[in-house]
Amino acid sequence: MPTVKVRNLKNKEVGEIKLSDAVFGVELNEALIHAAVKNFRANGRQGTSATKTRGNVSGSGRKLWKQKGTGRARIASLRSPLWKGGGNVHGPQPRDWSYSLPKKMRRGALRSALSERLREGNLIVIDEFGFKNPKTKEFLAVLGALGLIEKKAQAKTLIVDSLDNANLVLSARNVQKTKVTNSFGVNIYDLLYHEKLLFSKAAIEELGNLLDPKNEGAKEAETVVEAKPKAKKEAKPKAEAVEDVKAEEPKAEAKAEKKAAKPKATKVADEEKAAPKKTTKKVTKEEATDNE
Repeated sequence: MPTVKVRNLKNKEVGEIKLSDAVFGVELNEALIHAAVKNFRANGRQGTSATKTRGNVSGSGRKLWKQKGTGRARIASLRSPLWKGGGNVHGPQPRDWSYSLPKKMRRGALRSALSERLREGNLIVIDEFGFKNPKTKEFLAVLGALGLIEKKAQAKTLIVDSLDNANLVLSARNVQKTKVTNSFGVNIYDLLYHEKLLFSKAAIEELGNLLDPKNEGAKEAETVVEAKPKAKKEAKPKAEAVEDVKAEEPKAEAKAEKKAAKPKATKVADEEKAAPKKTTKKVTKEEATDNE
């Protein structure tokens, strides 16, 4: 396991820290790093470049001269791409350049780049970035003590610590060639762009846990367990099923008895409905005299 010396802000050794061999002891994989950088740059493209086609160019739609008889070439519109000020053909149009890269490839590239920076000696671990006040002058003094500023030439420096450290963020925001981020914001482009990496002790331990392949497998297993469907209800044993059937039998018998035993009033009503109704017809006075 690689070990790194822990320093304070005055560049004095305070102790040592052991780093994970699976994260900081990986071989250099240039092809994987190239694929990760290409993906990062593509995802950052705005894709807003555009040219005007003949449908977007301003101009009249009038036909300039008749089709035949003039001796000139036939033409339909001023907005034709053959004319000056006309539309552009096959020019760039707004599009989305982003594409997804597998998670294992992206994390593998980070491990490879971090391991190479450690082998180069450009990875420095600081015990704690403790600034009493947000002073840019104090921050530059710390960089000078660590040997990152030589003859007014400052090395490109990436500082990884908690973003809750407001004094650090405010002290470094006006310093050129310096970027402050946390362990979750580390990306492959920053690791290659910056020459020196300054990690706090807590941040490098957190990053090691995030990029450890063992922890990745455990997280995937947890997600698989959560995604499993719920188990079906167990079937009741035969004895309980028989008891349930016996309990339902008296209920069914009682319902049948109720249907069979109708009250007398309902029987009479049914007989009246079945009997034919007597129709009565009103006789007028004129019909009565005619009958007589």
